[in-house]
Amino acid sequence: MTVTILPVPSEEGEFSFCAVSGGKSSPGRTPGEALDAISAQLSDEQDGTLVVVQSFRPDRYFSAAQQRRMAELMGRWSLAGQQGGGLTDSEQAELEALIEMEVRAAGQRAAALADELGR
Repeated sequence: MTVTILPVPSEEGEFSFCAVSGGKSSPGRTPGEALDAISAQLSDEQDGTLVVVQSFRPDRYFSAAQQRRMAELMGRWSLAGQQGGGLTDSEQAELEALIEMEVRAAGQRAAALADELGR
Protein backbone atom coordinates (compact mmCIF):
# COMPACT_ATOMS: atom_id res chain seq x y z
CA MET A 1 0.00 0.00 0.00
CA THR A 2 1.29 3.47 -0.87
CA VAL A 3 0.38 6.64 1.01
CA THR A 4 1.08 9.92 -0.74
CA ILE A 5 1.18 13.12 1.30
CA LEU A 6 0.40 16.21 -0.71
CA PRO A 7 0.49 19.91 0.18
CA VAL A 8 -2.85 21.69 -0.11
CA PRO A 9 -2.54 25.45 -0.55
CA SER A 10 -5.04 27.77 1.10
CA GLU A 11 -6.25 31.05 -0.35
CA GLU A 12 -3.99 32.78 2.21
CA GLY A 13 -0.90 31.09 0.73
CA GLU A 14 -0.40 28.66 3.61
CA PHE A 15 -0.34 24.89 3.30
CA SER A 16 -2.13 22.06 4.98
CA PHE A 17 -1.55 18.45 3.94
CA CYS A 18 -3.59 15.56 2.66
CA ALA A 19 -2.62 11.89 2.87
CA VAL A 20 -4.07 9.80 0.04
CA SER A 21 -4.12 6.01 -0.24
CA GLY A 22 -6.36 4.09 -2.59
CA GLY A 23 -9.82 5.58 -2.21
CA LYS A 24 -9.09 7.06 1.21
CA SER A 25 -7.83 10.49 2.16
CA SER A 26 -7.15 12.37 5.38
CA PRO A 27 -6.28 16.02 5.93
CA GLY A 28 -3.83 17.34 8.49
CA ARG A 29 -2.09 20.54 9.53
CA THR A 30 1.27 18.77 9.07
CA PRO A 31 2.42 15.80 6.96
CA GLY A 32 2.66 13.72 10.15
CA GLU A 33 -0.86 14.59 11.22
CA ALA A 34 -2.23 13.63 7.80
CA LEU A 35 -0.25 10.36 7.92
CA ASP A 36 -1.52 9.54 11.40
CA ALA A 37 -5.10 10.19 10.31
CA ILE A 38 -4.92 7.94 7.27
CA SER A 39 -2.98 5.25 9.14
CA ALA A 40 -5.96 4.90 11.45
CA GLN A 41 -8.07 4.05 8.37
CA LEU A 42 -5.73 1.36 7.02
CA SER A 43 -6.18 -2.28 7.93
CA ASP A 44 -3.58 -4.48 9.65
CA GLU A 45 -3.05 -6.28 6.32
CA GLN A 46 -1.66 -3.05 4.90
CA ASP A 47 1.54 -3.16 6.96
CA GLY A 48 4.71 -2.25 5.11
CA THR A 49 3.15 0.90 3.74
CA LEU A 50 5.35 3.09 1.53
CA VAL A 51 4.96 6.78 2.38
CA VAL A 52 5.71 9.37 -0.29
CA VAL A 53 5.92 13.02 0.73
CA GLN A 54 5.72 15.27 -2.28
CA SER A 55 8.63 17.63 -2.71
CA PHE A 56 7.81 21.31 -2.99
CA ARG A 57 10.40 21.80 -5.73
CA PRO A 58 9.87 20.84 -9.34
CA ASP A 59 12.42 18.55 -10.92
CA ARG A 60 12.94 16.46 -14.03
CA TYR A 61 10.53 13.83 -12.69
CA PHE A 62 7.58 16.12 -11.85
CA SER A 63 7.43 19.57 -13.42
CA ALA A 64 6.38 22.92 -12.00
CA ALA A 65 3.30 22.86 -14.25
CA GLN A 66 2.32 19.44 -12.90
CA GLN A 67 2.85 20.65 -9.32
CA ARG A 68 0.74 23.78 -9.91
CA ARG A 69 -2.11 21.77 -11.44
CA MET A 70 -2.03 19.17 -8.69
CA ALA A 71 -2.00 21.90 -6.02
CA GLU A 72 -4.91 23.63 -7.74
CA LEU A 73 -6.93 20.43 -7.90
CA MET A 74 -6.05 19.50 -4.31
CA GLY A 75 -7.17 22.95 -3.14
CA ARG A 76 -10.45 22.65 -5.01
CA TRP A 77 -10.92 19.08 -3.77
CA SER A 78 -10.33 20.16 -0.17
CA LEU A 79 -12.71 23.12 -0.43
CA ALA A 80 -15.37 21.02 -2.14
CA GLY A 81 -15.06 18.39 0.59
CA GLN A 82 -15.57 21.02 3.28
CA GLN A 83 -18.70 22.15 1.48
CA GLY A 84 -20.01 18.60 1.04
CA GLY A 85 -19.18 18.33 -2.66
CA GLY A 86 -16.39 17.00 -4.81
CA LEU A 87 -14.53 17.39 -8.05
CA THR A 88 -16.04 16.56 -11.42
CA ASP A 89 -15.29 13.06 -12.67
CA SER A 90 -12.72 14.39 -15.16
CA GLU A 91 -11.01 16.53 -12.48
CA GLN A 92 -10.94 13.59 -10.08
CA ALA A 93 -9.39 11.39 -12.76
CA GLU A 94 -6.82 14.09 -13.56
CA LEU A 95 -5.95 14.47 -9.86
CA GLU A 96 -5.56 10.72 -9.43
CA ALA A 97 -3.32 10.57 -12.52
CA LEU A 98 -1.16 13.41 -11.16
CA ILE A 99 -0.88 11.67 -7.80
CA GLU A 100 0.20 8.48 -9.55
CA MET A 101 2.76 10.43 -11.59
CA GLU A 102 4.17 11.96 -8.40
CA VAL A 103 4.42 8.52 -6.78
CA ARG A 104 6.35 7.27 -9.83
CA ALA A 105 8.51 10.40 -9.72
CA ALA A 106 9.34 9.69 -6.07
CA GLY A 107 10.48 6.20 -7.07
CA GLN A 108 12.60 7.63 -9.86
CA ARG A 109 14.16 10.13 -7.44
CA ALA A 110 14.94 7.32 -5.00
CA ALA A 111 16.49 5.18 -7.75
CA ALA A 112 18.60 8.11 -8.95
CA LEU A 113 19.78 8.75 -5.40
CA ALA A 114 20.63 5.06 -4.92
CA ASP A 115 22.59 5.09 -8.17
CA GLU A 116 24.43 8.21 -7.08
CA LEU A 117 25.27 6.76 -3.68
CA GLY A 118 26.41 3.49 -5.28
CA ARG A 119 29.04 5.16 -7.41
